[in-house]
Amino acid sequence: MRSVVLIAVAVAVAACSKNLDPNKYPTPESLLEASVDLYNRGKCEQASQGFRRLIFEFDAFDPRVVTVRYYLAECTLKRGERLEAARLFRRVSDEFPRNELAPQALLRAGDSYAGMWKKPDLDPTYGETAAATYRELLARYPASQAADTAQARIQSLNEWFAEKGYKNGNFYFRLRAFDSAILYFKDVVASYPQTEYAARSVERLIEAYDKIGYQEEEREMCGYLRQYYPDSRRADKLCPQGVASE
Repeated sequence: MRSVVLIAVAVAVAACSKNLDPNKYPTPESLLEASVDLYNRGKCEQASQGFRRLIFEFDAFDPRVVTVRYYLAECTLKRGERLEAARLFRRVSDEFPRNELAPQALLRAGDSYAGMWKKPDLDPTYGETAAATYRELLARYPASQAADTAQARIQSLNEWFAEKGYKNGNFYFRLRAFDSAILYFKDVVASYPQTEYAARSVERLIEAYDKIGYQEEEREMCGYLRQYYPDSRRADKLCPQGVASE
């Protein structure tokens, strides 16, 4: 009975081990296959050990190096090391621009930066870097599947940029600093017209112009609201008969 228990414990320990035994894989090819398998099974810590060793096993110009570096970047991202992951993904796309993994690597670099912008209210620097990376992907690989995904990612980021600008405008609106509020609301409408907060910003512009007595601008914004955002629920209240632009 004791021997059975010891065997069971040994098996459990082996199964829980976080170290990869390189002696089990006599060739780089077998180590690569094992490392990818570990990655696919969610065992990134062990997979990373294999990928890091393989960087030195393959020649620098061996196309398999691209695969190794890409998977190592993915494991780094899964560990939550987003900035380092972005650097590794960029290295794949920049050093191997013609490889089939280059567009996906650039996409994942953008994802790594985007993941560091936690909320619209916070500093958007990483969000801006992510958007720039996605736009670079669209320019470099416009026909790739990754480009389609990047376009959707940009739209999501734009919603956050617009929300941040709208909230900034509201901050000044509540302080009755209408000139500053108008600047923020105008920027949202001009820069992010397809977002949810664009229509809200036009509505706020109408209110701001009304507060400071800019009737011509108020009428212009009423016409703009009805033309480009006809589903606005506040249009009739903000722009009664005679206020909307003729």
